[in-house]
Amino acid sequence: MMICHCMAITDTDIHRAVDWMRAADPDTIVTPGKIYRALGKRADCGGCLPLFIDTMRKTDTLAVPMHLRGLRRAPTQGDTDEGRRTSHRLPQQGAAQ
Repeated sequence: MMICHCMAITDTDIHRAVDWMRAADPDTIVTPGKIYRALGKRADCGGCLPLFIDTMRKTDTLAVPMHLRGLRRAPTQGDTDEGRRTSHRLPQQGAAQ
């Protein structure tokens, strides 16, 4: 079935790319971007991404390896802003004079 008409990507292409990546590196995290690169293509209009991701999820070998699950570090009390300022907006005082 044709998944992306812009880049002529089929569901078979996606399944084969996922299987190839998993065989080459069992610990890899498979993303849509990695699949596009493996196929030598890139996302064009993005209209296919919901169907593209659905097709990825139906691939048997897509799952994240067990030893890599849950690696995301839980935020601590002072670590929620990742070092950024608390607000991205300019201060309201004197901003628009």
